[in-house]
Amino acid sequence: MNRDEMISKITETKKIYDFVVIGGGATGIGIALEAAARGYAVVLLEKSDFAKSTSSKSTKLVHGGVRYLAQGNVGLVREAVIERGLLAKNAPHLVKDQSFVIPTHGLFDEIKYTVGLTLYDWLAGSLSLGKSKRINKKKTLKRISTIKPDKISAGVVYHDGQFDDTRLAINSLQTAVKQGALALNYAGVTSVLKNDNGKICGVTFVDEETGITHQLNAKQVVNATGVFADHVLKMDSPNAQKTIAPSQGVHVVLDQSFLPGTDAIMIPKTDDGRVLFLVPWHNKVVVGTTDTPVEQESLEPVALEEEIDFILRTATRYLTKAPKRNDVLSVFAGLRPLAASNEKGKKTKEISRSHKIFTTNSGLLTMVGGKWTTYRKMGEDLVDQAEKNQGWPKTQTQTKDLKIHGYQANVDLHNPLYFYGSDQELLLHLAKQNTWEGSISTALGVIEAQVVWAVRFEMARTVEDFLARRTRCQLLDAKESLEMAPKVAEIMAKELGKDLEWQQQQLADYKAVTANYIL
Repeated sequence: MNRDEMISKITETKKIYDFVVIGGGATGIGIALEAAARGYAVVLLEKSDFAKSTSSKSTKLVHGGVRYLAQGNVGLVREAVIERGLLAKNAPHLVKDQSFVIPTHGLFDEIKYTVGLTLYDWLAGSLSLGKSKRINKKKTLKRISTIKPDKISAGVVYHDGQFDDTRLAINSLQTAVKQGALALNYAGVTSVLKNDNGKICGVTFVDEETGITHQLNAKQVVNATGVFADHVLKMDSPNAQKTIAPSQGVHVVLDQSFLPGTDAIMIPKTDDGRVLFLVPWHNKVVVGTTDTPVEQESLEPVALEEEIDFILRTATRYLTKAPKRNDVLSVFAGLRPLAASNEKGKKTKEISRSHKIFTTNSGLLTMVGGKWTTYRKMGEDLVDQAEKNQGWPKTQTQTKDLKIHGYQANVDLHNPLYFYGSDQELLLHLAKQNTWEGSISTALGVIEAQVVWAVRFEMARTVEDFLARRTRCQLLDAKESLEMAPKVAEIMAKELGKDLEWQQQQLADYKAVTANYIL
């Protein structure tokens, strides 16, 4: 994926595309991949970087949603556990089986969770990742050595998926591009175009790097902008009703010593009625999440003090080693694009995570809700709906068994470059050939060649693109990522043909945004 090539392909032709997808997060990428795989001509436009917002701030789980089962939403769970299984098959370099232990408090808990999780396994059928079972207190303490012994009677083990969200975004986009899609970051849609009948027939967008405005013609425009969906709906109709009820989820990242084993912990009932996860991820531990309704959506939401305190307080209640504020390596906040509920007083944790599609009078298709786990199915449903709306011949999904770019079975998770999958060999060849084997961070296992690779093949345009999303340094250790930034800026400047002033501006921008990740 090369941005200069993409922009020239998109703007040189006066072609009418089948789909223009607005939004380069999980939803938009899933739609672009599905449409391209079915043979449609597709362009995806993202106003900042791919997966910049919600899609890079998940709990890093590919899961059916145990709590949705508790809410009786069996259909949503069934869909998600099937999609989880397909993802594990199609992207084994990014999605792996993760065992979880639920600490139980007495016999009733043990029976309730064992029965509930057996149903969870059964819903997945042949795509199940592993069998749930009760384990006694001794085994529970052996598996999660940092849990307070007086807090538990036993444990229930179950299996879910764990993944790297932005790596899946980039690799899925690369897969879509292989299927013929065109994708562009830093391309903000400014208006929708309508024909004489008032039907949408394209968009205008600004290339944020040059300031030049371009026009694209399309048979179907799709609004897949997540928490920003209402902005696009207002371009279509200034009086459009609110469709999104954003809810903020915050996570903190701790050192591995707080959870030294390979198991994750799921605490099923916190003070706010949500579940709390402690999940091993890239040799660190991700702890979250909160659920705070917010009035205003933002590209860089900031964790509230009470959210951070809530996570640390809840973790302290269960862990022998109590995490303090100065133990937090990074804190990150993301907004969930929940479909607005008409029911007054409904808490955001109770709003369904199922995705919803609706068509405006002008033919704009909008998708709201959903989650990473079901991104493929969301794409399938949207393209089915577009075919119906447009009166196109019905085609079948081509993505159920489509291997995601980088596909490689049995990756070595101890290798810091494992998430590149089959690209790792090419990356290391690039490093050797050009003496880019130097380390940028020993602690996070990042080498110079990764920066070059990200610019040349993954459309990284800024220091933040590389440190926050092409690698996960900002989330894994925010202070360490600031130490790495000057070297990253220097390598990127050479690759992109930028001057010293650009480097200094990049460093200032990265420092400003990363300040929100440090306590």
